[in-house]
Parts: sequence; C-alpha cells; structure tokens
Amino acid sequence: MSNLSSVIKSIQDIMRQDSGVDGDAQRISQLTWLLFLKVFDALEEELELTRDDYKSPIPEAMRWRNWATDAEGITGDALLDFVNNQLFATLKSLSGDAQRNPRGYVVRGVFEDAYNYMKSGQLLRQVINKLNAIDFNRQAERHQFNDLYEKILKDLQSAGNAGEFYTPRAVTQFMVDMVNPQLGERVMDPATGTGGFLVCAIEHLRKQVHNTADEAVLQNSILGVEKKQMPHMLCVTNLMLHGIEVPSLIAHGNTLARPLRDYTPAERVDVILTNPPFGGIEEPGIEHGFPADVRTKETADLFLVLIKHILKTNGRAALVLPDGTLFGEGVKTRIKEQLLAECNLHTIVRLPNGVFAPYTGIKTNLLFFTKGKPTEHVWYYEHPYPTGVKNYNKTKPIRIEEFDAEKAWWGTEADGFAARVENERAWKVSLEQIKAANYNLDQKNPHAAEVVSHDPEQLLADYARLQTEAQSLRDQLKSILAQSLGAPA
Repeated sequence: MSNLSSVIKSIQDIMRQDSGVDGDAQRISQLTWLLFLKVFDALEEELELTRDDYKSPIPEAMRWRNWATDAEGITGDALLDFVNNQLFATLKSLSGDAQRNPRGYVVRGVFEDAYNYMKSGQLLRQVINKLNAIDFNRQAERHQFNDLYEKILKDLQSAGNAGEFYTPRAVTQFMVDMVNPQLGERVMDPATGTGGFLVCAIEHLRKQVHNTADEAVLQNSILGVEKKQMPHMLCVTNLMLHGIEVPSLIAHGNTLARPLRDYTPAERVDVILTNPPFGGIEEPGIEHGFPADVRTKETADLFLVLIKHILKTNGRAALVLPDGTLFGEGVKTRIKEQLLAECNLHTIVRLPNGVFAPYTGIKTNLLFFTKGKPTEHVWYYEHPYPTGVKNYNKTKPIRIEEFDAEKAWWGTEADGFAARVENERAWKVSLEQIKAANYNLDQKNPHAAEVVSHDPEQLLADYARLQTEAQSLRDQLKSILAQSLGAPA
C-alpha cells in the first residue's frame, strides 16, 4: 500500500510542476482520466483472455497499451498533440449506445466533458510512466488500489467544492446494511457522486452471488446518474474496480431534468441510496417537470419528490438530508405531508455536527422509508459522539463501529419494529404530533438535557431577557429595603 501511495503522491508532485494544472481539483481530474484509461485497458486484457470474441470499442491506436506503455515512447509536443487532437477527439465521438455498444457508450460518457490540463508533454510522459508501475491485473494490487482510490476520493474533500461528492464510508455502509439490498433488486443512486453508495451496495450484494447467473444479475442491478463530469468519471472507474464490467447504467446527466411523468412502471427501482446535493438551487425550468403543488428550485427538496416517485411499491430508500428540510415550511411542508401519506418514514437517525467536515458543518439526518404504506409514527435515534470525542474531522472521521448501538436497536420492518424501545437516544413521535407541528420533522430528543444554543440572535435575546429580569429584581430589592428602613420607595 505504501508503494502505491508513494506512486500517486509522486504523480501529484510531477503535476504541480506543470503550468496548466491549477489546484487540487484539476490535478485529481487529470489523474482520473489517465487512471480510467489504464484501468479500462487492464480489464480489457482480462476479457481478451476469458472471451474469444472480445473486441475493444476503442480504435487500436488509441488503446492505452499502444501509446502509453512504452516508457521511451511518444513524448513532448508529439505526445501533447496526440492526446489533445487525436485521443480526446476520438474518445468523445465513439459511436454506440447503452444497448448496442455499451463499452463505447461508457468511454464516450466519461470523456465528453473531460479535459487534458497538462501543457508539458515531458511531464505528462513522466506521469504516464509512474502510472504504468501499478499492475491492476494482480488481484492483491487491485484490492490495495481500491483502498487507495478511496483515499483519492477523500482527498476531494479538501479540493474546494469537490467535497460535496464524498459521503463518509461509515455512513454509506450503515445505510446499506440497514436497507439490506437483495440480489435481484435494482439499486439506484440518482446523485451518485463518486459512487460510494453503489460500491457499498455491490459489496453487500456480492456476498449473495454463488454462480455466473447470480453475477449476471448483479451486473445489471446497479444504476446511477451524476451531473458533473469529474465525479461521473470517478464513479465509473470506481465501479469497474469493483467488478462491474460495463458501468453503462451510470448516466452522465441531471436526474432532475427528466419530468416525473416520463418514468414508466418498468423503470421503477427497489432500493434508493443517496446523499443528494443540499443547499443547491436548480436552473430555471427544471421544476416544471414536477407536479405544480411541489415545485421548488431547491435541489434537496426536488430529490425527495423524485425518490418517492421512482421507488416501486414496497421499495426502500435511505438518504442524507439537512436539518433545513426537516423543519422547513411552505413547499417543504407539502412534500413532507405527501411523503408521510405515501411512505412509511419509519426511522430518522440524527447525526451530530462535523460528520461532513470540512466540506460543511450543516447538521444532517439519515431518513429511512418504505413506499406503499402511510406513516403511523416516526422513530428517532440521536447518534452520539464516541466517548472523548467533541467533534469529527479529517483525521478522526465517523467510524462504522459507532453504529453498533443503532444496529442492535433496529429490529425488522416485517413486525413493525416491535422490538424497538425508547431510551436516552431513541424516541417515537406519532403522525398526529407531526401533523400538529405542521409537519415539522425536527423533533427534539425528550430525554436529552436542554442543549445550550450558541446562535448569536438567541444569545442576544437571552441576554436582553436576563437584563430585564435583573433590573426587575433590583427594583424589588430596592423597594423591600426602602420599606424596611421606613423610607418611601
């Protein structure tokens, strides 16, 4: 692992010398398209050994093995000219669609908005030679590389806004474990980012694979859509590294741009696992694809409507949402009212601050619901910090072991979660209480001590109240003293 880490670090050091690469996000974007081609070529080598009729969708001269693997090969201006004017032009215009040429479709989708930032052909050659030191055909090295890839994705957190694409592994793992996808179910993430939820789902489903027929089912069970080019490319590479041969079901586009009425019953899915972008506003016109009573430009709200719509009856969803959606009013109220009427929102896990640091300090929640039965009551579970921890950060992230208490408490939906009991962390709120609160889902833990607020407006209000109380006490005291001395007050 240390060897692979040092390879990636040395690649990034080389890129820092290139005048065309500006900042972490561009460095990672540059590294990603190179990695994609290298991984794609390694997987093609395996397919050539196992399938007699395998034919690459990439023209011979453009395949990684034919222009990149010779350490003494094309370099300098000739390499730059080849990459910019031949390689990218060819890959962006590959023919085919998801049915007739799925591999070509995947490559084209990955490259349609990709860009070569490097301006030095000599430095680009050095980067390519370093990459060729990694052997993806060795199972042990590939396993190590999966871990390293996870690290690259984590590094995105500090690359400006790119942090929005990464959900901590412990959170995705817990959500997948609780939703428990089964082989044969279609699993979707409508805002895939770099593919964390889908990779967790693949690992979960692979434990249920016992033969080639099962594997074929798995290969066609994973769906996703990602709007932005870099996370889409990272996601497709991530899925290939986790054994999805042709990630043609990972579309590059905006899920919200498709009107809800266009979804056919056959397109509904069994499981949705996602962390939709929050705090974002969609471009004008997107909301017109949604029913008039729930139209809004707010991204997280539209995703909640979409998820409810594209789930099959009895389909299950787990998603990350900010506090603002829980207590928000207006359109948010109508969306929550419909959610509770059409789905059983059985559990909300309230996460503490810092889970998504340093990208955002917004408090977040994990919502779990099943479509087809209305909600009767919502169970809440407040996730505590581990002993001795006051906040999470990059070096001390949330860990999967911390969710053991929730898992032990969880029970099963089949018996209506009858085994669940209230405790200092868990409490139950009836639909009547939520309706009476105008569908405010931000229900506080009744067992917790009053939490001290650090909100400036709240502090100023408290200060003014205390000042008034103090003045009143002073006036009373003055009056008592005056009376006891016999003087007029």
